[in-house]
Amino acid sequence: MRVAYLSADPGVPVFGTKGASVHVQEVLRAFRARGDSVRLYAARTGEHVPPDLVDLPLVHVPVDGDHGGAAGSREERTARREQRQAAASLAMATLVVDSDAELAYERYSLFSTALAEVTVALGIPGVLEVNAPLIDEQAVHRHLVDGDAALRTLRTQVGAASVVACVSEPVAQWVRTHCPDAGAKVRVVPNGVNTRRIRPTVAPDDGDPVVLFVGTLKPWHGVEVLLDAAVLARETWRVRIVGDGPEGPALAAQAERLGLEVDFRGAVVPDDIPAALDGATVAVAPYPVLDGSGQYFSPLKIYEYAAAALPVVASAVGQVPSIVQDGITGLLVRPSDPGSLAAAVDILVKDPARARAVGRAGRVMVETEHSWDAVLARVLTGIPRAGEAGHGRTRGAAA
Repeated sequence: MRVAYLSADPGVPVFGTKGASVHVQEVLRAFRARGDSVRLYAARTGEHVPPDLVDLPLVHVPVDGDHGGAAGSREERTARREQRQAAASLAMATLVVDSDAELAYERYSLFSTALAEVTVALGIPGVLEVNAPLIDEQAVHRHLVDGDAALRTLRTQVGAASVVACVSEPVAQWVRTHCPDAGAKVRVVPNGVNTRRIRPTVAPDDGDPVVLFVGTLKPWHGVEVLLDAAVLARETWRVRIVGDGPEGPALAAQAERLGLEVDFRGAVVPDDIPAALDGATVAVAPYPVLDGSGQYFSPLKIYEYAAAALPVVASAVGQVPSIVQDGITGLLVRPSDPGSLAAAVDILVKDPARARAVGRAGRVMVETEHSWDAVLARVLTGIPRAGEAGHGRTRGAAA
């Protein structure tokens, strides 16, 4: 099948180091593993093209610069940017319509109606992948001017899609709330992991055990709780933090204040994640208590930890308890509770045999249920391949 993958979000570099970048790349790989031919249309490219995707056809459709410069109020500048995002998505759709695509797959972004334009023009099926309640995120954490247009865009895209793949049940419920007619096309498909790329790691027998965190250093990841937990630990273990972000300086200052020697590795490209996981004993996802608006995620890091056969200690928030089976593939702890986190890590560090058994169970879990190949298969269930009964392509027909 000839697939057009669309990423119209200027905040997602498809070949970057963000979790969203990893997500895009793995879906592309999963399509190619099926034998599909994929062409990528992206608003932002990034500089870290992995070797196995160098040959992927890429069409760059950037969101134009700030016409008018920095003139005007913040609201006026934001309004211009929103308008440019919409215009870029239409330009992207025009390019796809002129192609021979048989399936359109778009990562949902604000103000893009590309999927709707393409599926209507070509009469092909479309998948809308929704990873977050972007309208709410933009309004709360950034700045949103034309909320009505953003909502109309969401409804247009959902209405045109054959499948709306949501990363979690809270995201699916957000879509259903705003798009009451979405019906059965909305399906929950949590994230996955590349079990071929990330292989089981083995902790060395000598030296202090290493407790690992991987991710962007932002407040909602709770890394400061991990540092506080390290001070309270009864067992001896060292902290390794892989990632960078706005909380980096504060975390470094906290570590110095607490007298901790923390191995800050900084951000790494997706291809280097297996090496970053190597040699760890326990991996943590210490999400803090939030106000409820941010508990919609399906954390890539937990699947990556499990793929590396690392026992996971994670906060019991959001979707985490549906991923981490307490006592089997990891240990669940109270959020924002350094004592609880320290005690759970101590249990695994003190009992290496148990830690290895928990890690092996996590590896089995992702191999059987959460490979990206399995994730994509669930997304595409009910969409026939080109040439199969029910798959039509009539230019100009309604999708």
